[in-house]
Amino acid sequence: MRVVIAPDSFKGSISARDAAAAIAAGWRSVRPSDDVLELPQADGGEGTLDAIEAVTPDAVRRSAGLVTGPDGRPVPGEWLDLPDGTAVVELAQCSGIALMERLDPLGATTRGLGEVIAAALESGAVELVIALGGSASTDGGMGALEALDLSRPPPRGVRLLTDVTAPLLGPTGAAAVYGPQKGATPDQIAELEERLLAFSSLYDVDPGTPGAGAAGGTAYGFLAAWNAVIQPGAPEIAGLTGLRRHLRPGGVLITGEGSFDATSTQGKVVGHGIQLAAECGVSQTFVIAGRFSAEPRGPGGSPVASIALVDLAGSTDAAIAEPARWLSAAGARAATQLEA
Repeated sequence: MRVVIAPDSFKGSISARDAAAAIAAGWRSVRPSDDVLELPQADGGEGTLDAIEAVTPDAVRRSAGLVTGPDGRPVPGEWLDLPDGTAVVELAQCSGIALMERLDPLGATTRGLGEVIAAALESGAVELVIALGGSASTDGGMGALEALDLSRPPPRGVRLLTDVTAPLLGPTGAAAVYGPQKGATPDQIAELEERLLAFSSLYDVDPGTPGAGAAGGTAYGFLAAWNAVIQPGAPEIAGLTGLRRHLRPGGVLITGEGSFDATSTQGKVVGHGIQLAAECGVSQTFVIAGRFSAEPRGPGGSPVASIALVDLAGSTDAAIAEPARWLSAAGARAATQLEA
């Protein structure tokens, strides 16, 4: 039986690549004869470089040296140099919230992202893919654009990968929806909204453009300044990794993420995987997550099998402390459930 294991990263706990390997080990411990394929995924957030690198022959991970981290402390910057001259840059890698020593909603910056992009352009990149997700700031990408100064976009243009459709401003925008996740109080949210409004007044680009609010409005900054194009991250990366062509009628798909909620089926890795599995005639889909606050469902509302690591480990702390152990246990549980 073909078993495709295609999780997102379990943010702050384990990478998508290591998660896929752990789940695969658990599955094989029960069903060693199955054709198990590890195909880690991403949607523009943490792990995007890893997912693309894993399936792109001759891709090279390049160093930008130390760049400005989201809280001002230096962090190592990296990008992925693809054989066709495309540079893939991951905001979470150099300007992500996981890099913050403590949350600073008003002071956090995307400057490091701009410094990595500058290094990629100086190396000769002719196209740029910016993975937007996991940001620490709500600066509209101003920090990144300031670091780029008078740099021009590459000749083949800029694509922005994101898993959200939020506009820049308003009650569903970057500050109102995502500011609290970055530690912003109501007063700080109002201040961030004013900053973004003032920034958007400098350009003719509509701040209501779907996805403009991604990564604290960084998407808007590159839409406005560099005429970038927004693309849904999960389908783009699934296409690069060949997820659809690896799924088999009568086979199995195992996907997952750290925390499954009502947004997980709205343009994210898990939701896209469930949709593809249904289209390809996969007989069984499993969702493995650290925890569930909603029930995973497929097209038409059909239930999808779910396995929570907190249930296997006994607590959230235990699951986070040993993610590979419990992901392996979840893989074995899924194989047992299939056999049953």
